[in-house]
Amino acid sequence: MLLMTKAHHSNIDEDLDYRKHTDNFGKGPKGHSPWTGVSQFLQTSQKIIQFASGKEPQPGDTIIYVAGAFDLFHIGHVDFLEKVHQLSERPYIIAGLHFDQEVNRYKGKNYPIMNIHERTLSVLACRYVSEVVIGAPYAVTADLLDHFRVTLVCHGMTEVVSDKDGSDPYEEPKRRGIFQLVDSGSNLTTDLIVQRIIKNRLEFEARNQKKEAKELAVLEAMKKLEEKH
Repeated sequence: MLLMTKAHHSNIDEDLDYRKHTDNFGKGPKGHSPWTGVSQFLQTSQKIIQFASGKEPQPGDTIIYVAGAFDLFHIGHVDFLEKVHQLSERPYIIAGLHFDQEVNRYKGKNYPIMNIHERTLSVLACRYVSEVVIGAPYAVTADLLDHFRVTLVCHGMTEVVSDKDGSDPYEEPKRRGIFQLVDSGSNLTTDLIVQRIIKNRLEFEARNQKKEAKELAVLEAMKKLEEKH
């Protein structure tokens, strides 16, 4: 995680079929994700059910779709989902989670930090989310909107990266007039959390180096003192 290097994913061809690399939610050789390099636990339908609300949308519900990486699920995500939840008296929020490969395409570096397993369970555990689409397409398509009977599509104030072909991933909901930007009121992002971790790590190493240098100086002084006697 602390390396955050773009080369981390360079051994994987970006154009490979997602399904080929997401059997059992992206399990790669030796039980590791080919995208995050993190050991993965065995996912089961029962485990997902334990986190899911189990509720289906009812007549009169406002079906709201949001999508993203939801990496290192944090208070910024919760604030956003809470604001979305407040947009309707009877909200039914569906969160689309992008596969690890897709997240790495538009975020680069060493992202995602959490694999698709962990991100799925984290989002499902949020009280404002009713359903999760695992491996949602990056572009919010007409098929997706029609299939889930989506009433409203929301996105936070973070940057929207273009799709592979340069198109706007929210083109279709914008065309239908059902797209809305939502300001969560929080400026916390996954990037900020990672930057804090790296900064704290570097400060920790610097303190240790200074401490080690002082200890070596003391030992050297004691050695010289012993030699004189």
